[in-house]
Amino acid sequence: LGFQLTVPQIVAAMLTCAVIEVALTFRQTRSFVWPASAMLTGSGVALIMRVVGTPAHDPWNTFGWYIFAAVAGVSLLTKYVIKYRGSHVFNPSNIGLVLAFVILGSTRVEPLDFWWGPLDFWMLLAYAVIIVGGLLITRRLHLLALAGTYWVTLAVGLWILAASGHCMTAQWAFAPVCGVDYWRVIATSPEVLIFLFFMITDPKTIPASNVGRVVFGVLVAVTGVLLMAPQTDEFGTKVGLLASLVIVCAARPLLDRVMPEPRSTADDLRAFAVRAAGGPGAGFPRRVGGAAAAGVAIVVLGVGIVAAGTPARGTVVPDASEILDRLPSAVDPSTFPPITVEQDVQDWNHEIAGPGAQELLLTLAQNLELENQALLAADAEILSAVDHGDRLAEMRGRLDEATSSGTTMVAHYQFDEVNVTLLEPFGVQTGLSLGLEATGTVTTETYVDGKLQGTDTAPYQHTFVMRQATGARWLNVDVLPGT
Repeated sequence: LGFQLTVPQIVAAMLTCAVIEVALTFRQTRSFVWPASAMLTGSGVALIMRVVGTPAHDPWNTFGWYIFAAVAGVSLLTKYVIKYRGSHVFNPSNIGLVLAFVILGSTRVEPLDFWWGPLDFWMLLAYAVIIVGGLLITRRLHLLALAGTYWVTLAVGLWILAASGHCMTAQWAFAPVCGVDYWRVIATSPEVLIFLFFMITDPKTIPASNVGRVVFGVLVAVTGVLLMAPQTDEFGTKVGLLASLVIVCAARPLLDRVMPEPRSTADDLRAFAVRAAGGPGAGFPRRVGGAAAAGVAIVVLGVGIVAAGTPARGTVVPDASEILDRLPSAVDPSTFPPITVEQDVQDWNHEIAGPGAQELLLTLAQNLELENQALLAADAEILSAVDHGDRLAEMRGRLDEATSSGTTMVAHYQFDEVNVTLLEPFGVQTGLSLGLEATGTVTTETYVDGKLQGTDTAPYQHTFVMRQATGARWLNVDVLPGT
C-alpha cells in the first residue's frame, strides 16, 4: 500500500510496549504474562503515526524509531496512570497519538492519510480485512449497535459539513477536497473504519450499558464533526477525529451516572427508543412533542456544524477568469519544446501527459506573464489570480518594493526543456504540487518610472512549482533554483 513506514519503527513501538507491560505485570503479580494488549497498543501507534522525513522505499531504515518508542510508551503508561473505578479511562493508542500530534506538530509527525490509494486489488483486500475482522470482533463483543450508530451519525454530520461548502487540503490531492469528495474520502476511509472498529469499541473505555454505548457512539461522532469543522487541512481534520474519542472518554464518568444500569429493564435499546418517542401508550401530544424535540435537536446540531465550519470557509476562492480575460498575456504555445512527464505524475493523474502537459506549461507561461503585468500595472489583484503561498508572498513583496522605489524588473522566460515531476509536501499537509523542471533563457527588463531602461538575457535552470491550491486553475506557488 506504499506506507511510508519502516520495520524498525514498527518494532520500536511494539517492543517498547511489550517491555513496559511485562515489567509492570511482573511487579504486580510476580509472574510473566504475554503482553498481547500492550503489543496491540504499539501496533496501533505504528499503523497510524508517521514521522516526517522517513525515507521512502527503505523498509529497514531506523529513522525516527525513538519517536515511535516514546509515543508508544506514553500511550501504554496512560493505562496505568489514568484510571476510573479500577479501569483505564482512555484508549491507550488513541490518547498517545493525539498527544503526539498536538505536542510535536505537523512538522515532526503526522497521521496516516484518510486516502490510502486507488481502489485496486490491495486496497480491496485491506478493506476486506478491516471490515470483516471489525464486524466479527464487534459482533462477538455485542458492540455492533455502537459501531453502526457512530458511523451513521458521523456520515450525516459530514454530509452537512460538505454541503455547507467545506473543503480541506491533503497531501495526496492537487486541489482542495470539497463536496461529495470530502464526504466520500472521510466517511469511507480505511482510517475511519480502523478508528470505528478498533479504538471506539475498546470494551474497557466505553459505558457498560447498551443504551450508554449507543449514546457514547453518537457523542463521539458529533464531537468529531464539530472538531473537524474548523480545520482546513487533513492534519487538523484527522487530529479532530481522533481527539473526539479522548474528549468523550474523559466525560464517560458523567455519562455513566445518567445512563441506565447495565442489564436492567431500562437498559433495552428498543424500550429506550419507544420512551424517547413518547411510549406505547402515550397520547398524540406527547408523541408529537418527542418528534418535535428530535427535529429541533437535529436542526440545532446542523446549525452548530455549519457555524463551527465558518472559519474554514474560503479555501476555494471565486473564479478569477474575469480578471484574467481582460488582461493580455502574449504567449505562443508553438514555441514550447516537447515535455516529458515522470511516471509517478501519470500514476497520480493520467491526464497530465501529452496535451495535458502542454496545457499545464501554457498556464505556467501565462501566469508568469501576468505576474509581469501585475508589477507594471501595480495591480495586486492580478497576483491573487495566478499565485499562491510562497510565490504570492514573494510577488507582493516585489510589487511593494517596485512601488516605493519606482524601479520595476520583469522576466520573460523561453523554455528549451521541461520535465514534469511530482512534489509531495514536507510535513505540512497542504496538497500535492507539480514541479516543472525547466531550462532555457530569461530576458530581464528594467523599468524606471514606467520607462524601459535596459534588458539582460541569461540562461536559467529552475523548478516552477504549481498547485491547484484554490480550485481548478493551476497557480504558481514557488520557483526553486535548479542544481
